[in-house]
Amino acid sequence: MTENPLIHDPHGGMPRLLEIMRRLRDPETGCPWDIEQDFNTIAPYTIEEAYEVADAIARSDWDELEGELGDLLLQTVYHSQMGTEAGHFTFDSVVRNISDKMVARHPHVFGDASRDKSAEQQTADWEKIKAAERAGKAQQRTLDGVALGLPGLTRAVKLQKRMARVGFDWDKTDSVLDKIVEESRELVEARDQLSQDEVEAEFGDLIFVMANLARHLGVDPEAAVRRTNAKVERRFAAIEDRLAALGKTPNQSDLAEMDALWDQVKAAEKDA
Repeated sequence: MTENPLIHDPHGGMPRLLEIMRRLRDPETGCPWDIEQDFNTIAPYTIEEAYEVADAIARSDWDELEGELGDLLLQTVYHSQMGTEAGHFTFDSVVRNISDKMVARHPHVFGDASRDKSAEQQTADWEKIKAAERAGKAQQRTLDGVALGLPGLTRAVKLQKRMARVGFDWDKTDSVLDKIVEESRELVEARDQLSQDEVEAEFGDLIFVMANLARHLGVDPEAAVRRTNAKVERRFAAIEDRLAALGKTPNQSDLAEMDALWDQVKAAEKDA
């Protein structure tokens, strides 16, 4: 088979990447692994790549971000190639779809609507346009169309926002805090008296209300927990460093010592 010179052209741009993916999926001359994949097997990689983009941004690693964005773009190309093979859609139709959507959702930029609006009013208008789009897709229920594949906390917030738009929401954070106390009590009761399945259900209820509190406080719960994860990693690494200076590892320490070191590290961060 004669190789398309575009594949080896460093300036080939998007057509080059599309041709590379077409060749990888060629049933006779492509890569056996790539040929075997389908939408379901590739979807987890798509999610993983999106998280790696977010991770590079959180670390302000712009060189890494360039590579991760390429990896994420490849996922779109991969799904588009499979869509082409199955006759569902093509890369061009995917591009046309998102382009049409952006134009339709920004009438204040690409149409006659006024740009003299607050960010809040533009957000409200955006939601009205999206609601009309859902109606066109026969998504009539309030919670229709909230993607199942979203991270749990992100999806919880999206569900809550949808319900809030039709009035199903607390009007103050005190009410949410009262609900957290109630759900905490129910979790303790489940732990002491009920099955593991019921414990999981009660724990989920508590997390859902915690996500609601985050929304009322204007906090992104996913960002908040990522921030805490990073803090824990940083502080525990400092604990390991202090133990190493004593000629010890965490396995050679105990909770009391490591907890005391944690407090030292925490205090040092506040003083820095």
